[in-house]
Amino acid sequence: MIQLAAVATPDGKQLTLSQRDGDFYICVDRQSLMNSRLHESELELARLACAHIAAHRNPTVLIGGLGMGYTLRQTLDMLRPEATVVVAELIPEVVRWNRELMGGLTGHPLRDPRVVVEVRDVVDIIRNSPGKFDAIMLDIDNGPVAMTSDGNDRLYGRQGIQACRDALTARGCLAVWSAAVVTSFESRLQHEGLHSGSYYAAGYKGGKSRTRCIWVASRDRQSLPKHG
Repeated sequence: MIQLAAVATPDGKQLTLSQRDGDFYICVDRQSLMNSRLHESELELARLACAHIAAHRNPTVLIGGLGMGYTLRQTLDMLRPEATVVVAELIPEVVRWNRELMGGLTGHPLRDPRVVVEVRDVVDIIRNSPGKFDAIMLDIDNGPVAMTSDGNDRLYGRQGIQACRDALTARGCLAVWSAAVVTSFESRLQHEGLHSGSYYAAGYKGGKSRTRCIWVASRDRQSLPKHG
């Protein structure tokens, strides 16, 4: 394993990018956060969130959390040339790693003219964008399972869900990736006037164990994906 880069996160942890045999790994304090071999659920996040707008002429979508770029790549592959894809990433080094070190994994999606990168907190974008997005995709802090800090509650708690709902268009969808099932989260979505469904994905293509959970929610029931 070769460490390529490292940076301190806003909460003082060490985020590292490493490579071994062509595969990339991002770790937080030496614990694996993501690796390039296990990205099927990140692709599924985009498939579920964008299914209802794939044929739209000029949709606007928001991705919270760049990661290794797989969700962004799938989003771009699904949407038309007139689309706008806003990517919010809190840590500037993650954007640089995607541009300079591992963009080849996903065909360098940050070079696509449809992409707007915002190096800032996705919560701020959501709160200042009423009725703007046809889809919001969130892959932050491993999902609502990690609701142990005030920052996470701002996104996945009641006020965060309300802000996401208000940032969507009338038929827009919110999709949330999670490393584990949180049974109370779907109830939170419904309590804020959203129809919702839970969907399960494997870590890698063809995997039998579907351990990742993705919630999709919308004010319009017809916008939800047709399979689950």
